[in-house]
Amino acid sequence: MLAPSSLLSSTDPRPHDGASSDQLARAFLQQLAQDERKRLKADQRSNPFGFEDDAVLDENDAIEQIVIRDEENRPEATHVPVPADLAAVAVILARAIEAEPGLVRRLRREAPVVTLATHVIDLVEPVRIVAEKCLFRPDTKVVELSSGRARDLTRRNAALFVCDGVGRDARPEKGNDVIGTALHVRVPIVGIAPDPKRQLPRDLMRSSEHRIALPCLDQAGLALVVEAVVGSRPSKNIDPNLLRMIDIADLPVAFRRTATPDGCIAALERIVAAKADYLVEGPALEELDGYGEAKEWGLAAAADLQAYRVGRLRWAEFDHRGLLLSGPPGVGKTSFARALAKSARVPLVATSVAEWNAADYLSGTLQAIRKVFAQARAQAPCILFIDELDGISDRGQIRGEYVQYWTQIVNLFLELLAGVEERPGVVVVAATNHPEKIDPAVKRAGRLDREIAVGKPDTSALVQIFRHHLGREVLPDAPMLPLALAARGMTGADVEAFVRRAKGTARRHGRAVTSDDVLAEIRQGRRPLPPTVRRRVAVHEAGHAVVSHALGFGMLMDVSLHDNGGQACLQLAMEGAATLHELETAMASLLAGRIAEEIELGAGSIGAGFGANSDLAMATAIARDIELTFGLGQLGNVHLEAAADTVLIAGVLPAVVERLRHASERARRILTERRPALQALTGMLEESGYLSRDEIDLALKPETDCESDVCSTTAAGVL
Repeated sequence: MLAPSSLLSSTDPRPHDGASSDQLARAFLQQLAQDERKRLKADQRSNPFGFEDDAVLDENDAIEQIVIRDEENRPEATHVPVPADLAAVAVILARAIEAEPGLVRRLRREAPVVTLATHVIDLVEPVRIVAEKCLFRPDTKVVELSSGRARDLTRRNAALFVCDGVGRDARPEKGNDVIGTALHVRVPIVGIAPDPKRQLPRDLMRSSEHRIALPCLDQAGLALVVEAVVGSRPSKNIDPNLLRMIDIADLPVAFRRTATPDGCIAALERIVAAKADYLVEGPALEELDGYGEAKEWGLAAAADLQAYRVGRLRWAEFDHRGLLLSGPPGVGKTSFARALAKSARVPLVATSVAEWNAADYLSGTLQAIRKVFAQARAQAPCILFIDELDGISDRGQIRGEYVQYWTQIVNLFLELLAGVEERPGVVVVAATNHPEKIDPAVKRAGRLDREIAVGKPDTSALVQIFRHHLGREVLPDAPMLPLALAARGMTGADVEAFVRRAKGTARRHGRAVTSDDVLAEIRQGRRPLPPTVRRRVAVHEAGHAVVSHALGFGMLMDVSLHDNGGQACLQLAMEGAATLHELETAMASLLAGRIAEEIELGAGSIGAGFGANSDLAMATAIARDIELTFGLGQLGNVHLEAAADTVLIAGVLPAVVERLRHASERARRILTERRPALQALTGMLEESGYLSRDEIDLALKPETDCESDVCSTTAAGVL
């Protein structure tokens, strides 16, 4: 099952019977060998010593005389090798023709009309060569119709219409006049194109009696190719996982310096394995952290792909066919695709919209899209990863002279994406930094109908990411938590860069890398929190933790201190079902950080109100919405759009202030009653800089369930 740009798979998934005689394939290979023998003899007659035309044999060159005598004493080789790429095409073309009853005879005795789908441009030329040499009678002169030579046709001719899909003429409206002439003369006509329906003349497709797509090359077919190249069949098979990943260009490279059949297989395995390094290098998805829901989806998809590979799961039952990964740069969207392929043990076909748009013409872009989907079909089961998906415009936002250009690109992409049954075993994973720019049709059912946002990793995920990039043998006993806390808010790509630069610094100084080297790269001159500020931030975050636990407000996932301040991450449900009681609880929990500072340190800092996402800003927004938006305040059942001046409506501002005062007093009572717990939690956080959910459980009490993430933060720079 050779891959596209190679001997790619057809839309017909039926495998060839390896036990069959392959009679037609052997005949095709024999014909190619005869032509190759004639070519070699002609070359030898015109240039017996193999010199360039302008080279002169120096009879005084003693070394050359030795070489000539050695060549004269060598026995003449009985086997004439067929070029590996032509041999492979001959096998799959013969099998495709043989699958059409009576077509071999008709091509040599009658005037059938046939179209051949190569799926990719790389196969067009070798298919043309093999078709010209093997499909018709020896005395037939083959005419190329795409060059406009239809007027020269006679009954002794056969006609080819070859289109590589590139250029303005690669469309159904072109070439119909020459097809009409060829049909009138009644000669065999064979059309060859990656996508005949879209690229060959309309009248050729309408008159086509046999529409053929090239099949896969299996183990038996590859053995025939090896035999045609070196003269005998191999005794071993290639790894099936590598077989479907072979490109046609791999064959001449692998067989060039190999004289034995088993050596051909070994060389081919080495070349293809080098392309599939992600199957042996890099982490599997199970080893990665920080992907959250995307990792759960990926592990389920990997399990289903493995079941599909061995026949335990039908494609119709497969429910992880497409995923749109969104998130900021550096969160590891490409790494996710590689890890998913490794976990599923399937090939990864990687592309990007930028690659598609590298072509000079629209036809080249469309062909690039078709090619990558064809490659994925040939290597299925596989992962097709498409990066920078937002590069394909949203048709609803396209304006000006490029409307038609982009509409054709989007339409073709949607068509290929929606053809789920035409790409069995192909799981499409696309990545974008801007999901809002993607055409809504891309996200519809049957396409990329699952969208998962990947955020920046939390502290625990950063710990694992640092360990992964450092390696298990580097600083094996050093804690990764200080590094993770210093890198809070960074991405996995940032971590990789920190570690790489730290190792470079240590290497240039002739020593092993240390944790301080990594910290220096993370901080880039930024100072850690001074002790007094660190204690204040610890008190603040501990206050959030104590009050939220006491009120059963959400689920506190962790609290941490970092170079810019502190953070208490909670999961909570604040949706349409929230009640006034729950809103008041939220305000008390948000204000608890400042109240804790007042209790323990005598005064609160401005950190709780520093910025639009600060504790005070969020608490004030809730109080304002209670009065103006949610219909739970003094004005009763009324909804007014919140704006800067709406709070000045008579009675609203005093009501907001009173709600915040009441929430503050509630938090103060709880913290006063539980001051020992507050102090204990403060000490633990100040010492370690990080408390996980389990550690908080031990210090306080069990938490409640939750649904969404919210973080309460304190800015250190203004404390």
